[in-house]
Amino acid sequence: MVVIQHFLKWLETAKTQERADAAAALARAFVQRELKFDDRLAAEAALTLLLDDRSSRVRLALSETLSLSARAPTHIIAALAADQAEVAAPVLARSPLLSDAELIDRVALGCVKVQSLIASRPRLSRALSASIAEVGSVEACTALAGNEGADIASFSFRRMIERFGGNGALRESLSHNPNLPADCRHLLVEATGMALSTLPLVKALMGEERAGLIAKDACARASVTLIESVADEEHEALVEHLRLRGELTSAFLVRIVAHGKVDFFRVALAAIAGQDVDRVTALLARGRHSALAALFKRAGLSAITHAPILTALDIWRDVARGNRMAGPQEVSWSMLQAVDTKLGHEDAERLSRLLRQIHLDQLRRNARLQALELAAA
Repeated sequence: MVVIQHFLKWLETAKTQERADAAAALARAFVQRELKFDDRLAAEAALTLLLDDRSSRVRLALSETLSLSARAPTHIIAALAADQAEVAAPVLARSPLLSDAELIDRVALGCVKVQSLIASRPRLSRALSASIAEVGSVEACTALAGNEGADIASFSFRRMIERFGGNGALRESLSHNPNLPADCRHLLVEATGMALSTLPLVKALMGEERAGLIAKDACARASVTLIESVADEEHEALVEHLRLRGELTSAFLVRIVAHGKVDFFRVALAAIAGQDVDRVTALLARGRHSALAALFKRAGLSAITHAPILTALDIWRDVARGNRMAGPQEVSWSMLQAVDTKLGHEDAERLSRLLRQIHLDQLRRNARLQALELAAA
C-alpha cells in the first residue's frame, strides 16, 4: 500500500518513458504475482489512474502488458479497447477478456485498423464474423476471410462477396478459404468475371458488349471447373443456388454433360424436372432414349439439345463400363455431329457454336498437356 502511495506521488514528476516503464512493471506485478488483498486493490487503483495519463506511450505500455492476461482488471481492458487505435491494438488483437458484444461494438464504431485487428484475432465466433462481414471495411473482410480461426457462416461469406466482390485482394483471400461453400465459390467466379469485364483496358480493346460476353463465357467455363472441386454432398446446394439465379440453362447443362459431370447433371436434372434423384439416376444409367427424352422435356431442356445429350450419355455409359476410352474432346465432337440442323436453324447454330468451342478448348488443353509431358520427359 505504502509503495503504491509513493508510486502515485512519483508519477506527478516522472518523465514519459519512466512512467511507461513503471506502468508496464506495475501491470506485470498485478497479473503475475499473488498480491495481498489491500495491495491488489491499491495496484488496481493505480492502474486505473494510469488510464488517464496524457501520454499514449504510457497507456500503450499498459495495453501491451495486460493484453494476454485473463487476470487483468476487466474495466481497464474495456477502457484500453476504446482508446485510440495505436493504444487499443494489442488488447483488440489478443485480450481474452473482451466479450463478443464489446468487440462487435468496436467493429461498428472503429476505424479500418481497429476492424482489421479484431478480424485477425486468433478465434472469432460466428456472430463476430457476421458483424465484420456486414459492416466491416474491405480490409477487415479480407483479414477475416484469411483467418483460419474464424467461424464464418455461409451467409457471411455471401455478404462479403456482395459488398466487395470487385476487390481483388478479398477475392484472393476468399478463394483460399477451405470453408467457402460451393455456391459462394460460384459467386466469386461471377464477381471475378464482372471485375475483369469492367476494366477500362478490356472495354477499350474489346468493346463493352463483347467484353461482357467473353466474361460470361469464362464464368461458364469456370463453373464447370468449380464442379470438379465440389464434394458430392454439396451438389444439391450448388444446384439450388444456380437454379435460383436462373443459370441452369440448356446451354449450361450441355456444357457439363460434354465435360462428363454426369453426377452433377443428374442432381440438376432432378431439381428442374421435380423428380426424385434416385429415379433420375436410374434413368441416366439404364433408361431408354424415349424415357430420357421425356425427362428432358419435363425439365424444360430445348428439343435441339436432346440428341447431343443422349449421344454424350451413351458414350459416358460405355466409358463407365470400361468398354471404350473417351474424354470431353471426343464426346463434344460426337455431340456436335448429333445436332439436328432441321430443328430451328438459329438454335441449332448456337448449339453447334457452343459444342465446337468446347471441342476446340479441349483440343488446345490436351495439346498443351502433351507438350508439357514431352518437355518433362
